[in-house]
Amino acid sequence: MKILSAKQIKEADKLTIEKQGISSTELMERAASLVFEEIHRRLEGAPIPVKIFCGIGNNGGDGLVVGRQLIEAGYDVTIYIVNYSDQRSQDFLLNYDRVKNHSKEWPILLKSEEDFPEIKYGDFVVDAIFGVGLNRPLPDWVASLVRHINGSGAFVLSIDMPSGLMADAAVEDEESIIQASYTITFQVPKMAFYMPGTAPFVGDLQILDIGLDTDFLQNAPAAAQLISKPEAKALYTPRKRFSHKGTYGHALIIGGSYGKIGSVCLSATAAMRAGAGLVTIFAPKCGYEILQTSLPEAMVLTDSHNEMLTNLEFDLEPDVIGFGIGVGTNEETVKAFEQLLKNYRKPMVIDADGLNILSKNNKLLDHLPEGSLLTPHPKELERLIGSWKDDFEKLEKVRSFATKYKVVVVIKGTYTFTVAPNDIFINTTGNPGMATAGSGDVLTGILTALIGQGYEPLRAAVLGVYLHGKSGDLAAEKLSYEGVIAGDIAKNTGAAIFDLFENKQTNNS
Repeated sequence: MKILSAKQIKEADKLTIEKQGISSTELMERAASLVFEEIHRRLEGAPIPVKIFCGIGNNGGDGLVVGRQLIEAGYDVTIYIVNYSDQRSQDFLLNYDRVKNHSKEWPILLKSEEDFPEIKYGDFVVDAIFGVGLNRPLPDWVASLVRHINGSGAFVLSIDMPSGLMADAAVEDEESIIQASYTITFQVPKMAFYMPGTAPFVGDLQILDIGLDTDFLQNAPAAAQLISKPEAKALYTPRKRFSHKGTYGHALIIGGSYGKIGSVCLSATAAMRAGAGLVTIFAPKCGYEILQTSLPEAMVLTDSHNEMLTNLEFDLEPDVIGFGIGVGTNEETVKAFEQLLKNYRKPMVIDADGLNILSKNNKLLDHLPEGSLLTPHPKELERLIGSWKDDFEKLEKVRSFATKYKVVVVIKGTYTFTVAPNDIFINTTGNPGMATAGSGDVLTGILTALIGQGYEPLRAAVLGVYLHGKSGDLAAEKLSYEGVIAGDIAKNTGAAIFDLFENKQTNNS
């Protein structure tokens, strides 16, 4: 699913009105009616006070339509107009008049903090103050209203966007953003819904198809692509009946140090579960017996040093190398990694201490094989590219980094971003249970296995991140968030692949 900018969404609205021969008011009625249906389905006629806060633009018009329909359905509704300007949209004015025809009173006008109504715990609040078109900070008294709503303890449903949040830009004052319990947005998701600094304001998310022009949506260049089950399934390559272990690649996992042999065991297990034909582990001598015992399916090579990696020489030609898990940043390990980078030209997957070594030795970046995958968590990313003022600047810096070094960067997080020179993909699988030691080692193994099987690196990254998150979801379904450990994620990788072809309901948010 594409993520489009606020400007593109406005263009889609305009084109839809022209091509479908409808008015903007009719499009508003269509969209807001779907919101009403969702609210009505959830409340089921319950006698809960509904308080709707409407701005004076088209988002406010949506709120007025929803309010009118809730009144018609017999709900206890109070509509408030947040009167922050004398300029009103035509669709707002038309629906303002329609409300009067279905209610005994006009909506209540709010002009300052003195007009704020009491909002109680248990009230149902609909936020329709500002929508996707917001491009500047809120007026002071409106910001105070937002804080008043947030502090009420009421359930808050935002229409299109939580007010105060901008679709394509960072916000300066986080206290002036509606903390939505639930957001219903129209047609396509917005970038701010997935950024670490702004996503928490969205709450649960639902995307409603309001029938915008399909040709425009298909042809518009995307700010990013949202990856859920249909997109991941399209990336998967089925196995051929007449194949053998050599068909699916030889993956070499290089990592480990004294006390951290478990990291390479997790990566190698995940690589096997993700379909690697052959897996060899290169580790310090201290890991030999551990690895041979715990993972008999893998082959094991060892460094001459007992506790760390010092000389990465091996008599094989792997299709892909996964490097960095548990290796440490000892000077001898750094030198060994430098030699590996100079001698190996196929794509690599670099994680953990591999990234830390690159951060401390920037000259090594020039030796990265083209198409390599780098998989940092936020702190590793900051060490790699420097600090950023907001999430949008971060993405631009990552894109520049990926372009300069011809690599793909996987930014791990609640929504993992895969950033290539010309593309951004946002993953939708995964859960809080995956915030556990070793989870990233498992991802390294999955990505390494996919590249080894012949997946182009960017494709491997997008599919691998999805499967990693889905593996964690399947593990959490059985064990709870708290009960998931990294080994459970690795073990469920095969089940995640199998799930691609099960016809179960999925959440695209």
